[in-house]
Amino acid sequence: MPPGAGTEANRKVYTVLYAAASGGGAGSLTPILMIALLFVVMYFMMIRPQQKRRREAEQMQSALAPGDEVVTIGGLHGTVTAVEDETVLLEVAPGVQTRYARPAVARVIKRAEAPAAETITEEAEPVKE
Repeated sequence: MPPGAGTEANRKVYTVLYAAASGGGAGSLTPILMIALLFVVMYFMMIRPQQKRRREAEQMQSALAPGDEVVTIGGLHGTVTAVEDETVLLEVAPGVQTRYARPAVARVIKRAEAPAAETITEEAEPVKE
């Protein structure tokens, strides 16, 4: 007992403090490790895939081009007729065009086909033997 711990109440307090300080050094680290492990698992199960989906959506929206058939987040199907910095013009029916923000495009159904390259054909000369 430390000096000056003469009363019964002081002895009980020091006994409890001594028992708490000396016991469970490694045992008190286990709950902290479990919480840290829980955060690591949550990061790889929830946050990381969400970041990947967001990156893919941004790439898809930046690659929009006239002629692409798309679906908006509201379920509207249309064909991209013009692309601007922040908006996309969709033709939802013949002669009916509506303007949407790029993030409103949920997915691309069919990409516009690139115009076929001109093929140059020349008459092949027969091989001389």
